[in-house]
Amino acid sequence: MPRERIALQFRNAAASPVGSITAAGFGVRQKRALTQPRVLGQFALLYLLAGEGSYEDANGWRRKLVPGDFVLVFPEMRHLYNPDARTTWVTSFLCFSGPIFDLWRQQGVLDVRSPIFHREPVDEWNRRLEAVLGAKRQIGSDPALVETCRLMGLLAEILTERSGVTAREEDRRWAQRACGVIEASLGESADWEHIARQFGLSSEGFRKRFTRLSGHTPARYRTGRLIDRACEMMCETPDTDREIAERLGFCDEFYFSRRFKEITGRSPRVFRRGLALENA
Repeated sequence: MPRERIALQFRNAAASPVGSITAAGFGVRQKRALTQPRVLGQFALLYLLAGEGSYEDANGWRRKLVPGDFVLVFPEMRHLYNPDARTTWVTSFLCFSGPIFDLWRQQGVLDVRSPIFHREPVDEWNRRLEAVLGAKRQIGSDPALVETCRLMGLLAEILTERSGVTAREEDRRWAQRACGVIEASLGESADWEHIARQFGLSSEGFRKRFTRLSGHTPARYRTGRLIDRACEMMCETPDTDREIAERLGFCDEFYFSRRFKEITGRSPRVFRRGLALENA
């Protein structure tokens, strides 16, 4: 846990042509939870020094937070982060805006799909965060341009630190698990609320996160896997299209044929014809 200290907070109206830090706080204690999601209208970088809590946003992200976690909040992102009722959060934060950060986002350097980074040791990274404003900071003592450049350097360190793969690895594992759960339910009707609850999400939150990570909606992914199974059945069994459609849960043969062509680019008849030629 970081050493006891008095929280330093300030707001700064000064700006530079490329950006500025608009608000900051260090060693700030928070025990009361927020009751509603909010939108900041600017970027924010939060670092958890002590305590535990959670973060969730409109993109479907939902994660427990522990000391050493940085949270990067985007201007338009509706989000909520709160301390666990049993603990008191101690955090440091910087709020910032400007065209340079918009450019970093446009180029993918700041990625709304990866808002959380874990960095330790906590005291060292908190020191780096404080150093963005300089030692014994007084409002107006440093030009906004200098502070913005320091912040850019810190963000670069956070984003390129070797452990920066942690968030992406977590995304990969989450997507693999989600695909596995969807595939395991192919033999029954899709219950998206039940599936989402296994990940601690609402059905809409699950849909958004799955779509963000895979590039397909869960329903589209499930249909693709069903069509894959249909192709296997055409290769291995003498079942008709109607029989395959019934076994896979499609409402009728015509809907099955339409989705089959949508996914494979060929109708079931053309697909079977190709199989016959291959086996001739």
